[in-house]
Amino acid sequence: MAFEDVKKIWMNGKLVDFADAKVHVFTHALHYGSGVFEGIRCYRTARGTAVFRLDDHLDRLSWSGKMYRMELPYTLEQLRDATLETIRANGFDACYIRPLAYRGFGMLGVNPFPNPVDVMIGCYPWGKYLGPEAMEKGVDVCCSSWTRLAANTMPAMAKSTANYANSQLIKMEAIVNGYEEGIALDDTGRVSEGSGENLFVVWKGKVYTPPFANSALPGITRASVLTLFGELGVPVEERAVPREMLYAADELFFTGTAAEITPIRSVDRIVVGAGRRGPLTAKVQAAFFDLVEGKVDDRFGWLTPV
Repeated sequence: MAFEDVKKIWMNGKLVDFADAKVHVFTHALHYGSGVFEGIRCYRTARGTAVFRLDDHLDRLSWSGKMYRMELPYTLEQLRDATLETIRANGFDACYIRPLAYRGFGMLGVNPFPNPVDVMIGCYPWGKYLGPEAMEKGVDVCCSSWTRLAANTMPAMAKSTANYANSQLIKMEAIVNGYEEGIALDDTGRVSEGSGENLFVVWKGKVYTPPFANSALPGITRASVLTLFGELGVPVEERAVPREMLYAADELFFTGTAAEITPIRSVDRIVVGAGRRGPLTAKVQAAFFDLVEGKVDDRFGWLTPV
């Protein structure tokens, strides 16, 4: 991450200097995790700079807020324009974008209603989340001892800042034990997702991915991979995945805005398939990058020019 290259942050309707993008220490979200956010990629394409699935990300931001009774004070069109304005103000031709809506400074206490809903949009240069070599060689992961959110505890379908306390525990446990990432199970012992990624399993020529009911986030890249596999004629079944299928799998890969499409080469020191990117992973990975890099026509309308 190169924050030193960031010039402007969009905050509550206007661009401010990076050094002035501050909040009060009594901001409600700092104390109670009352915020929702997005991670969005802006790519340097053969046809110019473009944002990947911007409208879908902002739509998810909106309904994540709705689940927490947090009405955004801006329309999706206004947030769309603000995102593009922020990228242009910083002069980036490729970057990671972070919109955040949060309960601001008003009153402390569990009741969030007295606090305003503030919105910021920032962007900064960022490369491959799990490292450039991981895109081909894959990453080593573990099954975490931390369980994903149980049903009716918190809305797992919301991309909420509070949910990522759980993600941090999963990620830290993986790192201190020598892995690059962790895979969480849900409260029934079924596979859920990574700390910040959805998961796909290739087994006996078929592709599976856990459904939302297994405490998995409705990922935008996940949805994109489902579409691309459909176009490639590869059926994908959304179904509960038992932990042991991870060890028997021919291929595993993560999907996410940050991770994009990252192969998994081992789980709990058990090698997955041949221990490197598998053929179906490579095929959908190529289709994805061809599209986001503008090497082929944007047949789905996923790219918004900056």
